[in-house]
Amino acid sequence: MNRIVFLLIFFLITSCNYFDKKKVYPEDLLEEELQTFNWNEVDTYPTFSSCDALTTKEESKACFQNTLITNVNQFLKAQNIVVSNDVNDTIRLNIKIDNYGALAIESIKIQPETIQEIPEIDSLLRQSLKSIPKIYPAIKRGQQVTTAFQLPVIVIIN
Repeated sequence: MNRIVFLLIFFLITSCNYFDKKKVYPEDLLEEELQTFNWNEVDTYPTFSSCDALTTKEESKACFQNTLITNVNQFLKAQNIVVSNDVNDTIRLNIKIDNYGALAIESIKIQPETIQEIPEIDSLLRQSLKSIPKIYPAIKRGQQVTTAFQLPVIVIIN
């Protein structure tokens, strides 16, 4: 009988942990959730009003990039650029669109030969992006977020 009472008391003392309720802190839940989603993907890409009718994410991204590239190309074509040697370069514009839709150029990667032939190419590219239509920012989980893109601009002058 003693053994049974001893075992019963032992189980009651050691099993008290099963009755403890674990307190859940909202900060812990938030931290856990923040670690689970992919920060490199957005639900919808930045867009222009002309791209609103597109339904898929990839179509929307392509429309956004094509609109930017078309705008830059049209601006550059309107300039009277004279070169002494042929220019064939792919310029890489690293751009950022903040959560308000403002576009900023982070960096421009241009070959030295292109800079030598067209010294004002940097300022021309920056000017070309000033006349773009209103950008609607990317959305992630219902929130407007900042995104970064690399935009290739092909420059061929013969």
